[in-house]
Amino acid sequence: MMNSAVRVSPLFLALVAATVAGGVLATFPNTVAITTGVVLIVLGGWATSLCLHEFGHALTAYRGGDLSVRSKGYLSLDPRHYTDPVLSIVLPLLFVAIGGIPLPGGAVWINHHALRTRRVESMVSLAGPLTNLVLGIALTAVVVSVPMPEGLGSGLSYLAYLQVIAFVLNILPIPGLDGYGAIEPWLSGPAREFGEKARPWAPLVLFALILATPLGGLFFDVSYLLFDAVGGDAGLTATGMSTFRFWM
Repeated sequence: MMNSAVRVSPLFLALVAATVAGGVLATFPNTVAITTGVVLIVLGGWATSLCLHEFGHALTAYRGGDLSVRSKGYLSLDPRHYTDPVLSIVLPLLFVAIGGIPLPGGAVWINHHALRTRRVESMVSLAGPLTNLVLGIALTAVVVSVPMPEGLGSGLSYLAYLQVIAFVLNILPIPGLDGYGAIEPWLSGPAREFGEKARPWAPLVLFALILATPLGGLFFDVSYLLFDAVGGDAGLTATGMSTFRFWM
């Protein structure tokens, strides 16, 4: 049964608890408490969302026929079971902490031969970024509908914006990203062979273009448009971003 396959790890619960603790601190009428709270909301919340992103991949694969994800520990939401916890958790957290783009984490290995159909393969790839989008929508809905102090609202808004950026980034059809994984099952043999060769370096080229060329402006413009479309508050997000980066 699905419920017996999912085992939530204490480490994941600790990440959630750190995020909640940050939310409590952000409600205090004190600059140090607010700043600390926003930092915990963003870092704890981002680490939590990375786990949920990978869980989305794994759970969809499990339902689609790859039962090996259970024995690999991917259904526990425990980042210690990921293929490379440093690249999957530590590096994305570091990039967010220094004000960079929210990097995707290549964390779970899926046995694509066990998946029933090409449609299932596509859904496995899409499950991760769609998890980020759902989290972004949910967070913005909470900020809009629940009265809260500005510190808490700004921290949650910035975290929501990071989720939207992660969705836009991951959904791009670039080898090595989830958007490409969604279309890969439908490509011709030669196209898939080229994608395999490009997978190690294509994301690095994309990140360099985003950070060092006008393409970055377009990327963030699209992300802001989507964030606005799902109800994001640009003012609170800017406050949360500045509060978080002041800590650095």
